[in-house]
Parts: sequence; C-alpha cells; structure tokens
Amino acid sequence: MPQPIYMPDLGGISVRLSVWYAEPGDIVLEGERLIEVVTDRAIFEIVAPATGILIEKHAFPNDFLAPG
Repeated sequence: MPQPIYMPDLGGISVRLSVWYAEPGDIVLEGERLIEVVTDRAIFEIVAPATGILIEKHAFPNDFLAPG
C-alpha cells in the first residue's frame, strides 16, 4: 500500500524544494534522507517515513511547498 510523503510543518512557513535524493523506482529506507528544502534562513532534510520504493514525484526543484 502506498505511503504518502507529507511536508512537515516547519513553523507554518512555505519552503522551496532544493534537491531530491531519490528517483522513482529507487528503494528508500525509513529515516533515509529523501529531499532537501530551504527557507530564507535554513536548510532542512526531510526523511522517508517508511521503507519502500519511490513511485512518483509530485514536486520538483524550485517548487514551493506548504506544510501537509
């Protein structure tokens, strides 16, 4: 069953997706870094919520993401 990946709330601010560390079809492990997002003051790594295969991406570098 697919496990959605949600953007965590980082203080209610939108962030910009900087880098994907996995491509569709890649196996990812729970806790492994999955994406990097940036704000005007910090860089955050978002980790995979579960072990599995990345099926598809719905956001791309330079897209702005809101919590959830």
